[in-house]
Amino acid sequence: MEVRILTLSADLQAYDAWVKSHPEGSLWQSLEWKTYQEALGRDVKIYAAMEGSGIQASALVVIDRTSFGLATWEIPRGPLGRMENGKLRIENNDFFTRIIADARKTNCFSLYVSPAHSFSILNSQFSISGRLVMPEATRIIDLTLNEDDLLGQMRPKGRYNIHLAEKHGVHVAPSGDVQAFARLAEETARRDGFRGHSQAFYERFLNYLPGAFLLLAYPPSEPAVTPSSSLRSSERIEGAGLLGVTWGTTGLYYYGASSDRHRELMAPYLLQWEAMKVCKARGCIAYDLFGIAPAGAIDHPWAGVSAFKAKFGGEVVTYPPEQEIVLRPGMKALLELKRKSLG
Repeated sequence: MEVRILTLSADLQAYDAWVKSHPEGSLWQSLEWKTYQEALGRDVKIYAAMEGSGIQASALVVIDRTSFGLATWEIPRGPLGRMENGKLRIENNDFFTRIIADARKTNCFSLYVSPAHSFSILNSQFSISGRLVMPEATRIIDLTLNEDDLLGQMRPKGRYNIHLAEKHGVHVAPSGDVQAFARLAEETARRDGFRGHSQAFYERFLNYLPGAFLLLAYPPSEPAVTPSSSLRSSERIEGAGLLGVTWGTTGLYYYGASSDRHRELMAPYLLQWEAMKVCKARGCIAYDLFGIAPAGAIDHPWAGVSAFKAKFGGEVVTYPPEQEIVLRPGMKALLELKRKSLG
């Protein structure tokens, strides 16, 4: 079995078909994710264990450059391999040996892996990273249900808040106004005490990730503004916003933001409901709320958002904790020290 980095068009087409047909294939191991990450300025490598012309295992690796010429390598929701009895099998140790060896050559201080299922190579070489990038648990809502049943499987408070927003006249519309969303996101980050992203970051998500969509919610006094409207962004008052994406038959809620004003109108609840309808109309059979605190977690940073997402029902799905192999411990410690000094 040969381990290769895929670069040729024919190989990438074969990889695309492999990911989209794999039972654990996902957005984060897709060519669409590769395009988006490259738009963010990151390098992406696709490794494949080949037997003849067939792929037996693969890993999309995102390489993020940082200070001191260092980098992290990350395999989000991968690698992909043969599935047997619901378990992932990576039979060739040379597959990870090659990835680790290449990572060392590029001044990678840590390699992170967040698979959908655990497998033996991880248990022997890696330890839990402690990062909160790819979630250990999520809620996935069955979009094959009709709208009445979708509402029916929600918790009463979720249904109530959706109807309350509708009763108050909140209206939700598709939008390309990333500036408005970035403004809401900055307000949310300031209110909740975390560091958000730049407007350019959200623009790349919307413009370079196929299937991405933006919804904005407006209080009843504000018109839903279309791209052709003459009303300037600075003159509008948005109540909340949602950035999502569809990939295959799954829709994902990725980023949400809301204003301090009009919070009594419950706009974020109506946004989620409208996002589910958008995904359902695009042919999705599942809606992933992307990230909740794992069961039993104490003082988890996602506790608040987990309580919000629980109101929409769905099935809780868990994943192994993200794993890490530290390749340059001294340099990692130096970088962490620098980050702490910068606050």
